[in-house]
Amino acid sequence: MSYLDNIRTFVRVYELGSMSAAGRDLRISSAVTSARISQLEEHLGVRLFQRTTRSLTPTEQGKSFYRGATEILEAVESAEAQIASITDNPRGSLYVAAPLGVGRRLIAPQVPAFLEAYPEVSLRLRLTDRKVDLTTEGLDLAFFLGQPEDSNLRIRKIADVPRILCASPDYVARRGMPADGDALVAQNHECLSLRFPGATEFRWRLVTPEGPRRFAVKGRFESDDGDVLTDWALAGQGIVMKPVFEVSEHLASGALVPVATATPPEQIQMACLFTHRRRQDPKTRLFMEFVIERIGDAVRPA
Repeated sequence: MSYLDNIRTFVRVYELGSMSAAGRDLRISSAVTSARISQLEEHLGVRLFQRTTRSLTPTEQGKSFYRGATEILEAVESAEAQIASITDNPRGSLYVAAPLGVGRRLIAPQVPAFLEAYPEVSLRLRLTDRKVDLTTEGLDLAFFLGQPEDSNLRIRKIADVPRILCASPDYVARRGMPADGDALVAQNHECLSLRFPGATEFRWRLVTPEGPRRFAVKGRFESDDGDVLTDWALAGQGIVMKPVFEVSEHLASGALVPVATATPPEQIQMACLFTHRRRQDPKTRLFMEFVIERIGDAVRPA
């Protein structure tokens, strides 16, 4: 197993471009990470990386070995998955990502019951509203809202999720009730924006009588955490666009009220994203089906 561990470590160092990042991902120290790479290089008789104090660059031998190393690991994972399917006893670590609101409200509550049903599986749940890369981040499965950019990945749709524009009664009392998207722009309403590094679209897509349109809304409040935007809206700081399931409690209590109802946001797709290889892993398939069965009705239109 030590040689396989060395190969796994090499693959993560190669993909993440850093000994320390790979060590954190694998839950080992930087010293152990470096030692495993050195052992592998000694075994192969070549240098896999050019190291300086500031950079780590794969050599030509390293690039060539990476292609073979990923095939080795995929073959081992496939063999283990076949055994798990036969014995109906999935095991190993499962790496899952989800947007903050989805993860906190829908995914995380399902994890204890899943792990109780499958005691030999461990799960790491990463919550972030930014886009994730399944390959470079070592993820088995990612739940998401929207449309993925990578067409090489597989998608399992869960539901079309309704969204709403809403604000606190205090904000509406101070700034007025905007009727539609044009009013949001013309009346210079404070719109709370979800933005993260690499985001390219800063307009709200709303449904008008003539069809969907993008509105160039503005605002001084931005965050890469959707729950922070909800907190700001509750505090009367502006208008937020949210999936209905994330703010249903606040709408029911009256802490938030719908605004610009003549031009509601388009529904957004909720789905699972995975590679073809990951889909074959029983624990990935089982967790995906387990969660979808339990959350589908919660996010569909009432």
